[in-house]
Amino acid sequence: MPEIIDFGSFALRFLRDRHATGGSLDMFELILQPEGRMPVPHHHESWEETVYGLSGTLRYTVAGVDHDIGPGDSLFIPRGTVHGFSNPSGAEARCLCVLTPGVLGPEYFRELAALLTGGGKPDPAKAREIMLRYGLVPAA
Repeated sequence: MPEIIDFGSFALRFLRDRHATGGSLDMFELILQPEGRMPVPHHHESWEETVYGLSGTLRYTVAGVDHDIGPGDSLFIPRGTVHGFSNPSGAEARCLCVLTPGVLGPEYFRELAALLTGGGKPDPAKAREIMLRYGLVPAA
């Protein structure tokens, strides 16, 4: 059964990870609630990301340019390119995300979700430390 990692305003349903694919890819469904967003825009040092729209419409901002992703739309994010996502549509949106190669796994998402949903105000320095440890470089 796929693992679901809940961030509150969005969740990830892991379908395949680096452990099961020999490092070839990580693949998860992103389920983004209305007004949900990525907490910190960032770039990846060691992998690319491809996004494929499944339902609803979500917005990826890549290198300062907005891309609305609906069902059947796709977007490629090269490593080193700052990006973030949000859902200004007013309805739930879903997309499939594929990270190649698979070097991240669900561990990063588990740790960050625990920090962000653990009660109280999350510590930005701790979030940054988690991100950097896993190869994500915060834009701010």
